[in-house]
Amino acid sequence: MVSREHKRAPLHEKLQLLRSVTNSRAVNKTSIIVDASKYIVELKQKVEKLNRDIACAQNHQEEDPLPIKVMVETVDKGFRINVFSEKSFPGLLVSVLEAFDELGLNVLEARVSCTDTFRLEVVGGENQGQVESMDAQVVKQAVLHAIKNCIESQ
Repeated sequence: MVSREHKRAPLHEKLQLLRSVTNSRAVNKTSIIVDASKYIVELKQKVEKLNRDIACAQNHQEEDPLPIKVMVETVDKGFRINVFSEKSFPGLLVSVLEAFDELGLNVLEARVSCTDTFRLEVVGGENQGQVESMDAQVVKQAVLHAIKNCIESQ
């Protein structure tokens, strides 16, 4: 009789551990095991979803070879433009400033860092009233085009 209880005690402990890991409220062995089985299925679904998300993110990175982020927002009579790249390229600042000139934007205020990374924060104001007909997307596309041309010419 004692040996039978000795054998049951470790099994009971393991079932209670399984119950706590799976957040089961079941009290009998069968229900605990069924809950654990459902928990395993949920975990597998989460892993599959995470793998799909990772694959999607990797595909997105492959589609966008430019390691550069450009954000443009409209401000009073102009735009605030932020450009960030994890790598600095020779001539990148000049290319971006030439794009501003082609758009008719005057640089009213600017902060730039071109050491290891490239960071540019610019407030561009209207020049000869041209900015009123422009939206932020046009400015962003022009900046991205200038960056792409600069990188491809390297």
